[in-house]
Amino acid sequence: MPPSVVPSLPRRVARILRTSLFAQVACALVLGIVVGKLWPGFASDLQPLGDGFTRLIKTIISPLVFCVVVVGIAKAGDLKAFGRIGLKALIWFEVASTLALIIGLLAANVVQPGSGMNVDPATLNTAAVDAKTGGGSLPSTTEFVLNAIPTSFIGAFAENELLQVLILACLVGAALLHLGHTKVPKVLPAIEQAQEIIFAVVGFIMRLAPIAVFGAMAVLIGNYGLGVIETYAKLIILCYAAAAFFIALLAVALKMVTGLSLWKFLRYIREEMLLALGTASTESVMPRVMQKLRKAGARDDAVGLVLPTGYSFNLDGASLYLSIGTLFIAQAVGVDLSLSQQITVILVLMLTSKGMAGIPGSAFLALSATASSLGAIPAGAVALLLGVDRIMDSMRVVTNLLGNCVAVFAVSRWEGALDTDRAKKVLDREIVPTDEADDADGADKADDAAKAVASGKGGDSGEAGGSEGGREKLGAVPAQAKEPAPEVS
Repeated sequence: MPPSVVPSLPRRVARILRTSLFAQVACALVLGIVVGKLWPGFASDLQPLGDGFTRLIKTIISPLVFCVVVVGIAKAGDLKAFGRIGLKALIWFEVASTLALIIGLLAANVVQPGSGMNVDPATLNTAAVDAKTGGGSLPSTTEFVLNAIPTSFIGAFAENELLQVLILACLVGAALLHLGHTKVPKVLPAIEQAQEIIFAVVGFIMRLAPIAVFGAMAVLIGNYGLGVIETYAKLIILCYAAAAFFIALLAVALKMVTGLSLWKFLRYIREEMLLALGTASTESVMPRVMQKLRKAGARDDAVGLVLPTGYSFNLDGASLYLSIGTLFIAQAVGVDLSLSQQITVILVLMLTSKGMAGIPGSAFLALSATASSLGAIPAGAVALLLGVDRIMDSMRVVTNLLGNCVAVFAVSRWEGALDTDRAKKVLDREIVPTDEADDADGADKADDAAKAVASGKGGDSGEAGGSEGGREKLGAVPAQAKEPAPEVS
């Protein structure tokens, strides 16, 4: 028997780049930084790459959420359980976002990132803030509630209003439960099949992720450069340190509630996390994250309700940034906020942060609303954060995404909708989800073919291709337990 051929280093690197979305996105991220630094004018023209990818993802978010929620309610068979999941999710969201606000205020009080700047608000260009926000405003509580109620079934999908889609999905799921499978036997299977088609489309779109990350990162560095990091170094470091502390608290909470490790979960969704970082958008990874949470043992109805709702109600990263940013502005213009005023900041941001999702320049609108409610901070001082806001996107995206994923696991465990054993096996890599296993199989077959050619046995490569015929398509594959399919005589 000839000795096995060890692939050369270039071939191993090529294999990793060919099969690992994480490696592809990481390389695109670095390349985008280089292009943005060396050719900023050219980099600014790459904006359509990231925008186009985000648009493609947004086209499938609403139908995906609808299908997952309807199937989850219908299969769970208990509408009351679904209501309990929603209530528990809202409680978790409120506690988590309030904790983020408090941590941000404490951090800003201790570090004082804006002290000593002595900025004159009259010298700031407030027109730039208006351009950033498009002259818009945050909805009032009444408007927010009314906007969540759909006026048209098709319009909710056309306008990509997730809360409206959730309400429609709940109604359709409840109707299916009421009518039963005997009266409408073909509706639920059709929705399940549509869900599988949507996930397949997600797989196709995700192949474009490295291109999107390259374009988005090149635009960021080309437009803002690396000098802004030096100017706002103290504020940036404080925000990222506060986010790291909050994520550590999330890890402790996840371990206590479910017994799962947040660090292993980070490894599990590393591709999606890097894509979210590169595109500065959590929407770009919502479909894939929903899919991975389901495969990690969270029940469909819990994933379908908690994760999309968290995109509107659980913006932990934004809460951190807003509380730190408010105190930074006050310190920069020489305003010393009293304890009662800082409590007012928390109360105002608890309300304004809930209506931020999907509104251009929402962070500046929330900061302006907070400054106006205090009456002590000039509204124009918000312009101080124009130069650094885009740099903070990475912090907000990571914290928001992890906060919502932890919420899914915690609420699912709270409601008994989490298969903890499966979750642990998936995160420990004892079970490899089917899509990841298929990617690995494709790479293994390519390597087997290369070895066969190198040893002069190119005609036997079909044997390697037939060795995985016994895989279970709808479940998962135990790691290192793949048996060759029996020979067919």
